Formats: sequence, structure tokens, C-alpha cells
Amino acid sequence: MRRPEHGGTLEKYGKKIVMIKPGEYQHFKGGHYEVLFVVKHSETLEEMVVYRALYGTKEVWVRPLPNFCEEVEVDGQKVPRFKLLKEDDLHERKDGKVQ
Repeated sequence: MRRPEHGGTLEKYGKKIVMIKPGEYQHFKGGHYEVLFVVKHSETLEEMVVYRALYGTKEVWVRPLPNFCEEVEVDGQKVPRFKLLKEDDLHERKDGKVQ
């Protein structure tokens, strides 16, 4: 598994370059989630985002990367399915190691 804070994933989907950052995201319906990992499906090698709800029973979910990053239509306007609210508090030192 790759932790997104170690470079995340940089892939081309259609004409978009996608980079998932660790941290807290808000779903377009209002729920808050924490991105945990970017992983690959064992059969298809499709990249998936593993994320945890920050409410209720804090269930862990997985969603295809392109789906996580896509825009949805709300009241006639395109909005991100998940919007980054704040990044994790990991800091890299000058030697590249995470503190």
C-alpha cells in the first residue's frame, strides 16, 4: 500500500492529472472523511482510494480513484465529489524523511 503523503499517485485519467493528498475531505453530500491509502486492485490493477468516515462508526470505504476525483452535478453546477479540507500534519525534513 502507498501512503498518499509519500507522493500519492499521479496518473492521467482522460485529460486530467490526478494527485490524491492525505487529509480530511468533505463529500458533496456533507460527510467528512480521511484518506488513508491509495491501493491497487489485485485483479484489474485499478487504483483505488481507501478512506474512513470521520463520523458515526468510522467505517472504512474504498472507491476507484477516478470516481473519487470526479465532479458531480448539484443544483445544475459541477462540484468535486470529495473536496480536500485540510492536509495531514506530516512534515518532511530537508533529507526527505517524514517526521
